[in-house]
Amino acid sequence: MSDKSVTDTSSEAFTDEERAAMKERAKELKSTARRGSSKAAAKAAEDEAAVVEKIAEMQDSDRVMAERIHAVVKDSAPELAPKLWYGMPAYAKDGKVVCFFQSAEKFKSRYATFGFSDKANLDDGNLWPASYALTKLTAADEARIAELVKKAVN
Repeated sequence: MSDKSVTDTSSEAFTDEERAAMKERAKELKSTARRGSSKAAAKAAEDEAAVVEKIAEMQDSDRVMAERIHAVVKDSAPELAPKLWYGMPAYAKDGKVVCFFQSAEKFKSRYATFGFSDKANLDDGNLWPASYALTKLTAADEARIAELVKKAVN
């Protein structure tokens, strides 16, 4: 056993990328609190603009997939509201994130991820996928994502 306590909260407990994501989430929460009294339509437009801006900042391969996923989610489930979540494009229903896109670059992974939160209605017995690895998107992949998103919000 190491000399370090199990409750060690040193900077080694999280990677630089994880700490950056937590800082982004704190900024998102502060921004939401400041806008609390703004009108819903204005807030929705600001949130979507922030998502589109975040997507535009991504590396080419991630950006192309994120743009397509953004369009697929909006077309498949217009009731989902785009918003940033831990600095990632996400889509929420009644303020709760249902699905999200994580670029490969975000955590220095070899693939991007499209995932679902526990708010998604994807339950299928005792075991079901909640996250999908993406290296590229085909028309068939987009159709599958559309199908999953529709199921997730119903």
